[in-house]
Amino acid sequence: MTDCTYCGSPVEDHDPLYVSESPDGEPTGQFCNYGCLSAHIDDEGLTTGTACEWSSSQ
Repeated sequence: MTDCTYCGSPVEDHDPLYVSESPDGEPTGQFCNYGCLSAHIDDEGLTTGTACEWSSSQ
């Protein structure tokens, strides 16, 4: 069994989701469902600083 990257539960018991650093690469994370993936993204601050800069003067 594979443990969820976020909560540690067996992913096979749920609706598993696997993520990878590249389209054809090996999974670098596995999650029970989109809820665990979303919580992991929020807790790790993975979206902070990743957006394009925007200015209203453009």
